[in-house]
Amino acid sequence: MRAARTRAYRRGVFAERLAAALFRLKGYAIVARRYKTPVGEIDLVALRNRSLAFVEVKRRKSQDDAAWTLPTRQRRRIVRAAQYWLASHPEFAGYDMRFDVVLTAPWTWPRHLENAFPV
Repeated sequence: MRAARTRAYRRGVFAERLAAALFRLKGYAIVARRYKTPVGEIDLVALRNRSLAFVEVKRRKSQDDAAWTLPTRQRRRIVRAAQYWLASHPEFAGYDMRFDVVLTAPWTWPRHLENAFPV
């Protein structure tokens, strides 16, 4: 069981690195990675111009599977974590913000969904 969890963790970290590379190619700066708060975790915080993207990275066996793995409860947790992050980083007050999702699966290009869910 432990080996399976370690493998899943490593795959998740790789997916997050892939997503960060995708955002950098699109002209974003990565402001935070794997940011943990008391209310949840944010995989990536990306910045371009005066716009922040709070990014959830999903890795599954197929991108279709990954697209369905963000239930309402998890979305609320991500929004609360983003609010916590913003409160901890007042230099970004007044910036536009949105919530993106990056779907990854083996042997496919990552798929970036901008504004994947409303605030």
